[in-house]
Amino acid sequence: MLQTVEHLTSKYPAWSIIWLHGLGADGNDFAPIVPELVREGWPGIRFVFPHAPVRPVTINGGMAMRAWYDIVGVEIDKRADEAGIRESMAELDALIGRERDRGIPLSRIILAGFSQGGAVVLAHALRLRLPIAGVAALSTYLPLGPANAAELTEAGRTVPVFMAHGRQDPVVPLALGERSSQQLQALGLAVEFKTYAMPHSVCAEEIRDLGDWLDKRFSLR
Repeated sequence: MLQTVEHLTSKYPAWSIIWLHGLGADGNDFAPIVPELVREGWPGIRFVFPHAPVRPVTINGGMAMRAWYDIVGVEIDKRADEAGIRESMAELDALIGRERDRGIPLSRIILAGFSQGGAVVLAHALRLRLPIAGVAALSTYLPLGPANAAELTEAGRTVPVFMAHGRQDPVVPLALGERSSQQLQALGLAVEFKTYAMPHSVCAEEIRDLGDWLDKRFSLR
């Protein structure tokens, strides 16, 4: 089981949000967003921020860093390390299982991720055996190409998706995020896609829109 940073908004959480960081960061990266995101009247939430394993990253000269998978070239949508992605999806599955063991039903579990972390949660969502409450994918793209349609499950098709992207993103081009959103919709998923005047980062307007999307998820349960 991956090591995690956790933040509870209530002593008795009714929901879990498992949030994967980007390349070279760790589970502490998005923890400061919690007080900006959480709203009065929301149910208790356990935020789970796992640390990715440390591995060599080819595109960064083989330097070892926390990464959900290796990137072997500049065309990140085509050259992502498939074995690494699938290993990280298995790690994510274990974290989901632990939340279920702690009393949170799948219908109240949300996956979130930024950049590399977002790629993992999108790929995992398509392959779910049972549906979850939703997926939020920030500044990211859908990896694994044609395998997505071949491995899509009925549960995966039902997962609502929030995607957000910077219009000046030099790391994951906006066009790649837009294409990924279109691919997900073509597979039958409901996707809300938002863009912002920012680079490869997070902005206040994005956090507000993510909060609105989460508010809708909570109101349905």
